Amino acid sequence: MIKRMPETNSKLLSAWRFIVWFGMVSLFADFVYEGARAVTGPFMAHLGASAVLVGVITGLGEALALAGRLVTGPLVDKTRAYWPLAILGYLLTILSVPLLGIAASVLVASILVIGERAGKAIRSPGKDVMLSHATAGMGRGKGFAVHEALDQVGAVVGPLTVALILALTHNDYHWAFSVLAFPGIIALVILIKLRAQVPDPSVYDRKTSKTFTLDAGSIWSFPKEFWTYLGFTFLATAGYATFGVLSYHLVKQHVVATPIVPIIYAATMGAAAVMSLLSGWLYDRVGRRSLALVPVLTALVPLLAFKLSPWLAVAGILIWGLVMGIQESTMRAAVADIIPAQRRGTAYGVFALGFGIASLIGGATIGYLYDRSIHELISVVLVIEAAAFVFYLATQFTTT
Repeated sequence: MIKRMPETNSKLLSAWRFIVWFGMVSLFADFVYEGARAVTGPFMAHLGASAVLVGVITGLGEALALAGRLVTGPLVDKTRAYWPLAILGYLLTILSVPLLGIAASVLVASILVIGERAGKAIRSPGKDVMLSHATAGMGRGKGFAVHEALDQVGAVVGPLTVALILALTHNDYHWAFSVLAFPGIIALVILIKLRAQVPDPSVYDRKTSKTFTLDAGSIWSFPKEFWTYLGFTFLATAGYATFGVLSYHLVKQHVVATPIVPIIYAATMGAAAVMSLLSGWLYDRVGRRSLALVPVLTALVPLLAFKLSPWLAVAGILIWGLVMGIQESTMRAAVADIIPAQRRGTAYGVFALGFGIASLIGGATIGYLYDRSIHELISVVLVIEAAAFVFYLATQFTTT
């Protein structure tokens, strides 16, 4: 007897269409939170925050966005609740950002900034696992890169919109944050429709290139290859500044006018989009050898970004964006190539924990050193990134 295929299979989106539509979700979501992040530093300075506090809060937010996945990652593996967690996470971000418009104190603003990042922690493991399934048959570097490029389109449009509103309203942050509610609603509508069309994205990835099995109860069963890769990532990220500190410098030292900051951020996100595509293409050809670029580029950031010359400072921030493009595309893709599908959510959580701790160290350290001495700041970052590069050279044969 011939069995009829389920009706849903004939209506399933192609993997490429799934990636593109999920990219549209990220585009509108990035419109929201990257629009806000573009002015987080100046906004908190407006409320009276110091550089070190900006560094700590933005670093803590990034740490939570990443380290929180140590909880949500295993939850994804256990429940396979990819969609509910993704929807909840996006909803938290969409609510937190517009509320910044009515924040009247550093404390309230800090809570909302951290809350927005918590939304990313909730949604990201499920989103990354779904994307890892969809990209299985096309080259993960390329698949993640296309998604990230669409993501960065929103990261360009959001800051530009905020810049326009600030210019038109004479730096009224209330309107700048409130307008960001509208693209958030669009992102949520697309996400819910996409979930209805593809309830189980694992159908795109019925095979895995990894034949080894992992103990479902222990992260220590992850291969040495994973921990080596995480060690390199930790070192390279520990010298990476947050945009909050970079933009704080631009405004505090009067390098550029406040409405120009989100325009610079938009250009930076454009650079990240281009770099994500290039690094994804390179990753599919040479593997994790391509990531040797990360410590080299990161070391250049403070050498330029903390100058008083607008041209040099902007050049440094654009390089910061190139690093982000690699972090958000190929560095995520690499995890999927190391760990089999059944433990991938947990692996993304562990990877994000290390990445998050490094982000907190980077944000707080660079914020503290900025208040103390730019020369010390540059020296410390150069030492950290040199260590990361040496680690890469010493372990490249186990991370390729």
